[in-house]
Amino acid sequence: MVFSSATFLFYFFPAFLILYYVLPWKNPVLLVASLVFYAWGEPRFVPLLMFSAVLNYGVGYAIQRFAARKKALLWFGVAANLVFLMYYKYIGFFVTIANELVSLFSSPLHVPEIILPLGISFFTFQGISYLIDVYRGDVNAQKSFWTFAMYKAMFPQLIAGPIVRYRQIADEVDHRAIPNARVLAGLQQFIVGLAQKVLIANTVALSADKLFAVAPDQLSTTGAWIGIACYSIQILYDFAGYSNMAIGIGHMIGFSYPPNFNRPYSSTSVTEFWRRWHISLSSWFRDYLYIPLGGNRVSPLRTYANLGIVFLLCGLWHGAAWTFIIWGAWHGALLIIERMGLGRMLERLPAMVSQAYTLLVVMIGWVFFRANDVPHALKFLGVMFGGASSSAHPWQMDFGAAAAAALIIGTLIATWRFSDDMAAPSATPRKGLHLAFSSLPLRAAGAAAAFVLCAASLAAGTYNPFIYFRF
Repeated sequence: MVFSSATFLFYFFPAFLILYYVLPWKNPVLLVASLVFYAWGEPRFVPLLMFSAVLNYGVGYAIQRFAARKKALLWFGVAANLVFLMYYKYIGFFVTIANELVSLFSSPLHVPEIILPLGISFFTFQGISYLIDVYRGDVNAQKSFWTFAMYKAMFPQLIAGPIVRYRQIADEVDHRAIPNARVLAGLQQFIVGLAQKVLIANTVALSADKLFAVAPDQLSTTGAWIGIACYSIQILYDFAGYSNMAIGIGHMIGFSYPPNFNRPYSSTSVTEFWRRWHISLSSWFRDYLYIPLGGNRVSPLRTYANLGIVFLLCGLWHGAAWTFIIWGAWHGALLIIERMGLGRMLERLPAMVSQAYTLLVVMIGWVFFRANDVPHALKFLGVMFGGASSSAHPWQMDFGAAAAAALIIGTLIATWRFSDDMAAPSATPRKGLHLAFSSLPLRAAGAAAAFVLCAASLAAGTYNPFIYFRF
């Protein structure tokens, strides 16, 4: 069950809101609803989710209780979280690598077939951040297990983020206000996210998938560029749309989730891109890995190494494949080059030129992120830059008027450079509340129209992929 589905929009979510607003037991209602939401698609992994809650609750409580042993407890808790993540997400990848290394000397190891639990990357990082924050004294350990379990299983952010740290909502876990103004602001943001996902991301996704399914030696240069352009818009509005829906639901139930996207394609450098793209993940790596490694407080060489390590791991976090590792290494290399001097050069260039450079290198990275494997990515890039076949697949078959309109509209919205105050209405509840009641009739009419269009699209059974299974 995903947010952009009829089951969620017309059955689960209305029923949940009625119970949540009517019954006095807000946390238990949210916990039960979250477990039902997760069990709808992954019933076999509900015990794993609850075990993660038990583990992090117990270790967090012990860290605060036994100060003399808190460092050892922290290492144990972090290692235990990573063991589960490594087993479910990476064991097959590493066994495959080991088989390739030893194939000349011994018989290959059996590659286990392990199903990836939905959202494991998100709730693992969530648990690690909780333990570190308790260790640092940034937040007190939660005393109630059931309250902590509600935080761990909270369905709006469970399967696709943003990665909500406990200290970001600690004050709202037990006491939160839900005035009508906040509900309306949340509903508005939810509908914006739904429209981003259904009307833009889903529309261009079909063209992206079809063009990436064509063998590269049968693609034209134009077809390759349209394919990666469609995917670039798909992944932005898929992630940003889902994050907006999650943040909107958070406001509707009294939680202030952190903003996760701030028009990253308007960036004029890759450094700026990572301040705007998947903000909860990039800030997680900054606070819990980059800064502890020394950040930029060490020698330039060490700083470059820190950036490289962080983005290699960032790529691996997204998936157990060489394509993701190369994608992470590509972004790490770009950040290092910008820190070495390219960044200052980009600042002196016209903004349009710097933005064009940023979009180009980001799109090159997306080829690796989307391709089936490394050879596929390299061949696709070769076609993009002039290596097309003379008897190419007609891209017009896979790129219709609806996809073209969605691509143009999505690109204009994503790349147009205007005030950041307008770009991130969800940055704070206050800003969201202010925008919710400026030109209220117009906003209400626009939101209603967008919702009707989304509902009609979903009712028609249009393409509605769920890309988070890979992460």
